[in-house]
Amino acid sequence: MVAEGELLWEPSEEVVASARLTRYLEWLGRSGPYEDLWQWSVDRPAEFWTSIWDYFGVLGERGDGPVVSGEMPNARWFAGSTINYAENALRHAEGTAVVFVSEDGARQELSRAELRDEVARVRAGLVRLGVGRGDRVAGYLPNIPQALIAFLATASLGAVWSAGSPDFGVASIVDRFKQIEPKVLIAVDGYRYNGKRYDRSAAVNEIAAALPTLRATVWIPYLAAAEEGRAPQRAEPAEDPAAETPHGEVIGWEGLRAEQEPLEFERVPFEHPLWILYSSGTTGLPKPIVHGHGGVVLEHLKSLAFHQDLGEGEVFFWYTTTGWMMWNYLVGALLVGATPVLYDGAATYPSAAALWRIAGSEQVTYFGVGAPYIMASQKAGIRLEGLERLRGVGSTGSPLPPEGFAWVASQLPGVPVGSFSGGTDVCTGFVGATLLHPIRAGIIPCRSLGAKVESYDPAGRPVAGEVGELVVTRPMPSMPVMFWNDPGGRRYFESYFDVYPGVWRHGDWIKLNKDGSCVIYGRSDSTLNRGGVRMGTSEFYRVVERFDEIADSLVIDTGRLGQEGRLLLYVTLAPGATLTEELRRSLCGALREELSPRHVPDEIHAVPGIPRTLSGKKLEVPVRKILLGTPVEEAANPDAMANPEVLRHFRPATG
Repeated sequence: MVAEGELLWEPSEEVVASARLTRYLEWLGRSGPYEDLWQWSVDRPAEFWTSIWDYFGVLGERGDGPVVSGEMPNARWFAGSTINYAENALRHAEGTAVVFVSEDGARQELSRAELRDEVARVRAGLVRLGVGRGDRVAGYLPNIPQALIAFLATASLGAVWSAGSPDFGVASIVDRFKQIEPKVLIAVDGYRYNGKRYDRSAAVNEIAAALPTLRATVWIPYLAAAEEGRAPQRAEPAEDPAAETPHGEVIGWEGLRAEQEPLEFERVPFEHPLWILYSSGTTGLPKPIVHGHGGVVLEHLKSLAFHQDLGEGEVFFWYTTTGWMMWNYLVGALLVGATPVLYDGAATYPSAAALWRIAGSEQVTYFGVGAPYIMASQKAGIRLEGLERLRGVGSTGSPLPPEGFAWVASQLPGVPVGSFSGGTDVCTGFVGATLLHPIRAGIIPCRSLGAKVESYDPAGRPVAGEVGELVVTRPMPSMPVMFWNDPGGRRYFESYFDVYPGVWRHGDWIKLNKDGSCVIYGRSDSTLNRGGVRMGTSEFYRVVERFDEIADSLVIDTGRLGQEGRLLLYVTLAPGATLTEELRRSLCGALREELSPRHVPDEIHAVPGIPRTLSGKKLEVPVRKILLGTPVEEAANPDAMANPEVLRHFRPATG
């Protein structure tokens, strides 16, 4: 065991002097501790965010409107300004733009000139397909260069990007894409993972069939090309799967990028939609979260430069899929002139050290993963070698326990490990690290610049030194512009502002220390968090409760600090049904196929009833508390329940 708060790393004078945050302070003409800078950034947001625009020389027209007006949830930023994300991402002229590595050993490198050329070609192809400002382009793609190219091409037009990973099932993807009515779908025929091939041709056809707004489907024969030893853009899709696609025309990636046109950028209003990400609560369809061009540009410039200390010449890696917000954060490295490394494959194939080996072979300077990978590396006894260029390690997705901090410190002396916590909702971190802060085991050193993070008790009072709800009490420019198809903003309001009026409640437990450091203790709501991918329980129930044998169900993720936890499924059986091994296999198979392999339950139990409130809502949070050791009588108010007698059938989880 490692004591929380044990000092593991301190920045030297040389590290502090060379930090990009120090240069920014000098440019501002400010000095003093980080907490003073943070306080200024949240007390004077107009001055702070204007300084970010000016310091980085953001391309765009500032306009003459106010920097920020209104309060949450209706705050508005940089009125009258115009900007384009892709123009800012592609402004750097020389050097390597992006590196791609796959688990089977394939590698591709694009220079900045080559990336601009590919984006121009795909942009021209999208125009031929009728894509323009405000139209949606959907990608069913792994973490490959084509995903990045298609996103930048879409953004350059002022169109709106949205992506899902091909390990997500058809139902899960359709629930997302159908809401946004895409005009074009770009998809792979399959992918490889953990040494196995997964053909997704039939899935693409099912997805396309469910999207009547499609004018075209673009096939990338990624799986076929890899097996034939050629680049995907040089192959056309097979006739059979293409012929089955029901809506619009069907072309291959090579057809999309066939013509060269000048690369142009449509400058759009600051809050014009850039991409749509998805996050789910406990009811309804996945929430389509819309972020704007300007908010993302400013937030990622600030966060990547000052909290990850990235800039030109740096190589940035984060293990992610296109379905997680960390992909969007990873490719943001282009904004600061750094080189993102895209990886498609399993984290532990062909060995548990696979990702660390990529860090070595690609001379990565900042290496980011989910906290479970660090813990798995420790348990596997991995010895880290050949990482001389590494200057920082990042961890997110779930809290990193003190032992994880200490293991990195022992393996990589002199390399700070920064735990970051934020969310899909803002596509960044609320709390994190800088090179000006010491690193202590289990402790997140600071609140991010521009993020007025506080800890609230149930009455909405700020607390320090004790666990409370993570809230944000001042607006940030990367907060959602809106939810797609959310008239009047009702769903947006209910997601963040219905507990504390005018205050963003994020759904995490946080202990905020007096020095501004903090500890995150996991989710305070019942959203599933598997391998850093958040998914709502409603999606889970839609699969399970489709079975005739299942009358009702409840799913609980027992993850907590230092443990990813077990995924437990409780079912109430229909009259005459029994929980046979065949039914267990069928349930697991459906969840694997329609959601993802991450969402196959570790255990399935039959119970006589699912606990519900008097209004009929499932009581997921109280059951989770019981499974984590809270006595039944303390977990829920029986007077507020329709069937309090069923709680006794839930027992603390083991293993």
